[in-house]
Amino acid sequence: MAGGRYHHGDLRAALLDSATTALRTRGVDALSLRELARDIGVSHAAPRRHFKDKRALLNALALRGFERLTAELDAAAATEGPFRRRLTALARAYVRFAVHDAELLELMFVRKHAPDASEELVAAGHRLGTSMLAVIVDGQRSGDVHAGGTDGIGLSVFAGLHGFASLAASGMVPEEGSDAALDVLLGELLNGIAPR
Repeated sequence: MAGGRYHHGDLRAALLDSATTALRTRGVDALSLRELARDIGVSHAAPRRHFKDKRALLNALALRGFERLTAELDAAAATEGPFRRRLTALARAYVRFAVHDAELLELMFVRKHAPDASEELVAAGHRLGTSMLAVIVDGQRSGDVHAGGTDGIGLSVFAGLHGFASLAASGMVPEEGSDAALDVLLGELLNGIAPR
């Protein structure tokens, strides 16, 4: 133990926390089990008890990211009020995650679609999609979204939202005006999915 940073029994969580921070600051290519071990003050072999290699670490990071994002979107979607307020809360939560953890979001989708993705990781990705789609289904029930295939409607909304989030994460949408710009996007999306 170095400097009291590592507490026995929390090695896996400590490695994932450290990896999340390193991912934000240095990017996925700079992640290494050896450096993470040094960062948290354990022997270079200790991480192998939990992650056999870097790919296993990346899969665990992606899974954790999906679980966290789904929880944040579920909380946002539970906002009281009309459909537009709920969709806006969900959109802001998604963009906030994408801007704060852009590298993690990219990793999540890359690892989910990797040929060696675990069933658990794929399922977590599907849960995220189902969570987002539930808001569209609720909008159809309330009469705020036109009838039709929810998958196509949801994909259109998600594509617009993910595109905006990518632009915001890359700095192409100024942070001070991002809420107003997101409101414009949501207005356009709402017009497109309104009852016909």
